[in-house]
Amino acid sequence: MKLFFPKPSFTKHPKSVGENYTQHMLTSFSFSLLMLKGFFVCLIHALLPFCFEKTGSNIIKKLNENMVLKRGQELPKKTTYHE
Repeated sequence: MKLFFPKPSFTKHPKSVGENYTQHMLTSFSFSLLMLKGFFVCLIHALLPFCFEKTGSNIIKKLNENMVLKRGQELPKKTTYHE
């Protein structure tokens, strides 16, 4: 019986974003730590709205800028959000 699972490639995706496996692993790890920090500040903000009023948004902006700029793309034009 033949299994139909694709052979995993540890280099295909990293290569598609201009990184080797180790670079991609370290970049992903740094992003995950920043996301974890964002999770905690948003959780605290949900319970105590006067804490970390802009920190969660700033972390999201930083993640987006790092991901877009690192890959040599232009940042999208500033979008105005309505509250």
